[in-house]
Amino acid sequence: MMMQQNMFEMLADPTRFRIVEALAGGERAVGELVQAVAIDQSGVSRHLRILGEAGFVTMRPDGARRLYSLRPEPFQAIEDWVRSYRKLWEGRLDRFDAALARRQSEGKK
Repeated sequence: MMMQQNMFEMLADPTRFRIVEALAGGERAVGELVQAVAIDQSGVSRHLRILGEAGFVTMRPDGARRLYSLRPEPFQAIEDWVRSYRKLWEGRLDRFDAALARRQSEGKK
C-alpha cells in the first residue's frame, strides 16, 4: 500500500503530472517539456530529477541533449493496484445486478 501511496503522491503534483502527460506521447528533450508544461527550465529539470529518482522517467544522452521518457514499471504497478480493486467492485456489481434481476422478476409475478 505504501508504494502505491507514494506513487500517487508523486503524480499528485500538477507540474509532475503535466510532465508525465507530455512524456506519454514519447521521448522528449527538456526544451520540449518546458514548452509543453509552460514553466522554466530549472523547474522542469527539478521535477524530472524527482520523477527520475522515483523511477517514473529515464534519461538518455543524445549528444548535448538529454532525452527523457517514461518507464513502464511504476505504471504497471498502478495498473496492478487498480486491477485488484476492479475485481472487488465488479464482483459486488455482479451480485447487485443479480439481486436486482431477481427483484424485478418477482415484481412481475
